[in-house]
Amino acid sequence: MDRKSIGALINSISRLLHLVSCQTSKTAAINEFKCIVGMLKPLKCIIDEAFGSPFPWDEQLVTAIEELDMAVNEARDFLEKGPHRFGKIYSFIRSSQMASSIRNLSMRICQLYSDLLPVYSFPSLLSATQQCMRELECRQRDPLTELIVVAQMDLKDNLVPSIEKILKIVDTLGLASNQELLMESIALEKERLKLETKHKPEDLAMINQMIQLVLHIRYCVAKFEKYSSINGVLIPTHFRCPLSLQLMLDPVILASGQTFERSYIQKWLDNGLRICPMTRQNVQHTDLVSNCTVKALISTWCEENNLMHLESISCNEFASPFMISPSQCREPTSISNTKPVNRVQAQKYEISCVDGEEESSYCTSNHQMQSSYFLDHRSSSTRSESNSSVISSIDVLASKFDEKLSSPFSKDVRPLLSPDLSRTNSSSTTHDDSTTSFHVEKLMEGLKDLNPDTQATCAYELRLLSKNNAENRILIAKLGAIHPLISLLHSKCTDVQENAVTALLNLSINNGNKGLIAEAGALQSLIYVLVSGTPMAKENAAATLFSLSTLEEYKIKIGSSGAIHALVDLLGTGTLRGRKDAATALFNLSIQHENKARIVQAGAVRYLILLMDPSTGMVDKSVALLANLSTIHEGRVVIVQEGGIPLLVETLETGTQRGKENAASALLQLSINSTKFCSLVLQEGAVPPLIALSQFGTPRAREKAQQILSHFRSLRENTVRKAR
Repeated sequence: MDRKSIGALINSISRLLHLVSCQTSKTAAINEFKCIVGMLKPLKCIIDEAFGSPFPWDEQLVTAIEELDMAVNEARDFLEKGPHRFGKIYSFIRSSQMASSIRNLSMRICQLYSDLLPVYSFPSLLSATQQCMRELECRQRDPLTELIVVAQMDLKDNLVPSIEKILKIVDTLGLASNQELLMESIALEKERLKLETKHKPEDLAMINQMIQLVLHIRYCVAKFEKYSSINGVLIPTHFRCPLSLQLMLDPVILASGQTFERSYIQKWLDNGLRICPMTRQNVQHTDLVSNCTVKALISTWCEENNLMHLESISCNEFASPFMISPSQCREPTSISNTKPVNRVQAQKYEISCVDGEEESSYCTSNHQMQSSYFLDHRSSSTRSESNSSVISSIDVLASKFDEKLSSPFSKDVRPLLSPDLSRTNSSSTTHDDSTTSFHVEKLMEGLKDLNPDTQATCAYELRLLSKNNAENRILIAKLGAIHPLISLLHSKCTDVQENAVTALLNLSINNGNKGLIAEAGALQSLIYVLVSGTPMAKENAAATLFSLSTLEEYKIKIGSSGAIHALVDLLGTGTLRGRKDAATALFNLSIQHENKARIVQAGAVRYLILLMDPSTGMVDKSVALLANLSTIHEGRVVIVQEGGIPLLVETLETGTQRGKENAASALLQLSINSTKFCSLVLQEGAVPPLIALSQFGTPRAREKAQQILSHFRSLRENTVRKAR
């Protein structure tokens, strides 16, 4: 009997095991794939042992193995495409179905083994097979599957599903927010459109049931108090958007006659959907007409209920999830009446920067060019240390930290400080407190003390003084504090190292200090912190390198210093905040052409592809850096090898406007520089989202999409001419 089928299954299982091990998200669908791995690992050991022995392969056994190979490959293909692009419910149900199929086939193979092994005397193999079968028999279907199936059947039979079941589904899948529900509906509708063209009635019926379930979930979630009222005042149902579930700020009428919040229905239409979310009817056009009557009624209702004016609500209460609201942004806050922060909770200084842009999108703030997407145009040009690092400050969905933290420092070193500085423990110290040369010189003496507690305290005080006072930054640098701070980066005391690197980060906000820090030999010391520091120290070291790299002359110096390898390591193994800091620094360095090859050779592309999982919150950052790296041959090759094309096409479909721009930019580079890569882009179904982007995207996105489509047409015309 041909043994190729058995070898193919072993290879398929190995590839699936590797793919699942690379998954970083913790969704219900990924958990199902991990269950599949748990089933296949012991089975693979059995097949491996039998494959290497003179085991007679029965025809029925080979047939079962071929069927399992097909099932494993189907699971791998689904995972490679990214389950999240299909929606959480669909992804979970499909992965659950695949897990059930693989379990049944694995049990069948084990049974056939058990029937054959006693005849040919393979006692050890027989024992392993029986153990594997017992484990498979004990595996049960995830209870969530049963909840979803029962809820769908209830809706199909015109029954109202139990609210307990609905809440369990919502909680397990993470569908409680209006944004999640909107994206779930969009994903299901897009999958429905694909299935309609493939004429698969069974799959289409399953999708329609899921769509009905999401509609019912939205109905249930709409009853939650946080959506149904403002300051305790009940919102009339006809004033709430069916998609956002919230008070409408800019109500518009769709061609179906239904009224929606503009930003939400526009997001729906931008994804190529031409069906009304409520009536399920196809719309004849996508024009949106302002519903002035409803808007006036809402304004009157707000006034009658003593609610803030409609424009105020739009800024502070119910801003679109596709925009940054002031309540989400990390605002500078005073640390009055607070104590020094400890090393784990210490905040980092947010800095303004000057940057250029190559392939990735950009925005401007006042007279400064900001790094693409890393600094948002709504942010002020000068930022404080209040709540995050350079990159993380732009992560508008992250929550604020509490700054009322206790001091990690020993009280017996306070006498070293001047009276004005040592009062931090007992009275307020504001961001704007200025200092004197005498104070700074005293603190510099403390930096050179042999006592780590003294060093930590003095570094911390310098960090505070340079936090939000431009004159202090100039004075501290002028008096020579940079050199001793750099020397403390090699300290074995984590408090000393963290406060020293954060002080340097704050000092680097001043453009004149950037050169002083770099020329003082800080690069190698910062690399040392990146390699051996605590998570927070690594984050601030990466942020400092980003700050230094905003000056053109230091981009090459930093790139050739060995910092790129350390930043890439942080990108792959750091905390989420550390990865964001590393991505920002690498993006800025990638603007210099010589650094692009270094970033690719350091292995950044693989990590960037993994970070395109939406659950990481780093899709936009990863795509922007990939767009820059796609401008060189090495970058394009590795992007394709690491499976980047399907994810870039997916970003065209479901990404943010900025993400779509950069994905289109990367795909343009891939398409125009390689016929092979161009074919792969076409095979991934890039044309429909490109057409949508060419019509509804930002000006830059439309331009890129049109260039790609024009290139596709040219290739097709050349092919036709050659055929003639």
